[in-house]
Amino acid sequence: MSTPYPFTAIVGMTDLRLALLLNAVSPAVGGVLVRGEKGTAKSTAVRALSSLLPDVAVVGGCRFSCDPAAPDPACPDGPHAVGAGTARAARMVELPVGASEDRLVGSLDIERALSEGKKSFEPGLLADAHRGVLYVDEVNLLHDHLVDLLLDAAAMGASYVEREGVSVRHAARFLLVGTMNPEEGELRPQLLDRFGLTVEVAASRETDERVEVVRRRLAYDEDPAAFAGKWSGDEDALRARIVAARALLPSVVLGDRALRQIAATCAAFEVDGMRADIVMARTATALAAWDGRTEVIAEDVRQAALLALPHRRRRNPFDAPGLDESKLDDTLEQNSGGPDPEDDPDPDGPDDGGGQPPEGGPDDGPQDGPEESPEETPAPDESAGQQQGGASGGGEQSAAPAGEPFKTKAFTIPGMGEGAAGRRSRARTAHGRTTSARRPQGQLTKLHLAATVHAAAPHQRARGRSGPGLVIRKDDLRQAVREGKESNLVLFVVDASGSMAARQRMTAVKGAVLSLLMDAYQRRDKIGMITFRGADAELALPPTSSVEAGAARLQVLPTGGRTPLAAGLLKAREVLRIERLRDASRRPLLVVVTDGRATGGPEPVQLASRAARLLNAEGVASVVVDCESGPVRLGLAGALALDLAGTAVTLEELRADTVSALVRDVRRAA
Repeated sequence: MSTPYPFTAIVGMTDLRLALLLNAVSPAVGGVLVRGEKGTAKSTAVRALSSLLPDVAVVGGCRFSCDPAAPDPACPDGPHAVGAGTARAARMVELPVGASEDRLVGSLDIERALSEGKKSFEPGLLADAHRGVLYVDEVNLLHDHLVDLLLDAAAMGASYVEREGVSVRHAARFLLVGTMNPEEGELRPQLLDRFGLTVEVAASRETDERVEVVRRRLAYDEDPAAFAGKWSGDEDALRARIVAARALLPSVVLGDRALRQIAATCAAFEVDGMRADIVMARTATALAAWDGRTEVIAEDVRQAALLALPHRRRRNPFDAPGLDESKLDDTLEQNSGGPDPEDDPDPDGPDDGGGQPPEGGPDDGPQDGPEESPEETPAPDESAGQQQGGASGGGEQSAAPAGEPFKTKAFTIPGMGEGAAGRRSRARTAHGRTTSARRPQGQLTKLHLAATVHAAAPHQRARGRSGPGLVIRKDDLRQAVREGKESNLVLFVVDASGSMAARQRMTAVKGAVLSLLMDAYQRRDKIGMITFRGADAELALPPTSSVEAGAARLQVLPTGGRTPLAAGLLKAREVLRIERLRDASRRPLLVVVTDGRATGGPEPVQLASRAARLLNAEGVASVVVDCESGPVRLGLAGALALDLAGTAVTLEELRADTVSALVRDVRRAA
């Protein structure tokens, strides 16, 4: 077994180290979500924690780590008698992003259960992690069906495996720790709320600190055992402090004043539900025990808020985590209940820090550029711009802010896909409603009981059946074919030319695209963005799972110049060709946001029409969001939709709350 990097040798990252240690002191805090850019030693810090965790007592021979003082009465390896048990190191179990459902929850031998009536169960990672740590690297990339299983286990403290009336249950209480790079996409709100604390990490910008990081890492890589030996004394001291804090924890008093501050803080930041209050209370108590105190003070509450609330105050998927510290201090002061607020501890926190987000955080306010005059410059004559080769609006304009997002209609791709699980288009998936049965191809995962019995029934006499049970053979087993929903690649092609440059209109257009981005986030799609203006088209955002990155690019999108519509469509065709090679099962949905005007070069309208028909010939499902406005409309976007064999909707029709707000397939001509 490789020697882990010593926890005490980690340079900087005070918040992360504190959050992990608080969970080691009090597992009831609920785990840690570590967010940060790549290469910041997130995984190194988490794995280093495992050697500091105190040993746990388990029932000898139990595969489910039952506590000998209070064994699980429903343990599949039980029943166990109360006894002394044996001690072993606490486990840190890693859940790979690509793990199967059976690997996570365990596998049941269905053939043996049907033919012999015996539950032959092989425990999964949830059983291994019981009374330990379950670590998920790149947790934001975890498949939805695995997220659902994690949520169920975290909520109930147990894992259930049920198939065709055969059920196995075992305890599964674990500390959930996840790391992620926000650039690759965000977490579902339900899973986000399951993490007790969250920490933002970034590489230090201090030269001396970066030098020390490199020096220690090189020394570790050269001789891990010798490097760990140099830090063994510090590791032992930290391990002893964790044990002492755990022993002190039951004696810590959470007074009414601290409890009122916790409740007032959660109410002031409008967090959903009551879990935040409970996590803050447990975190503040753990902070007091970690500092060797038996009473929670105001500074404990403040640090608990900075660790427990940032990921819970997000009101929509594009809100960055973070807290307004001045508002936090005001709330704590108003609810201090003391005669003189100046008697409270230093609001800047103790010397050992912890829970302090970086300066210049996301709550400094949106950066939409300079404030605009209330008087809008009238838009140039758009029809003249088309006639004269787009001379109007030729100069680049500053980025307009995005309008308020809204709930959009749900667009789906026709036919049946087989892509990654999601929430947009119909697909054959591992989860969903059962539609038919087939012979298993490889390992049986979802048994179709009726089809299996139907296949075995005609052969019972020939197989010499004498008892009440069926004689089942492997050839009789049938796999259930299920229909669910898949995620898609939603590729936006956004017109940023001079004909779209009227500020009021571009604000509405950006609001519509932002709304479609939010819809893509909720449906677990990948997204990409192409913009076209001037002389060419640009891939502003390569296909990614980070919808937040798309929203950020949209906010700073400038406008102006000619309208190379054909270049935008041809760029989309090239991007889709490359993505088809990377992931042939993920079907694309093309969303073209334009008024349909095409300028620049010879025959721009005809070129755009030919490019659209190429996409149509390749079977690309498409939607055209018609941004044309004014009393006189040319209907060019509608003509583009006909060439694409897609659906055309206006900005007004895009809203889900309109009269015609039905789920519409993106239909192509037969």
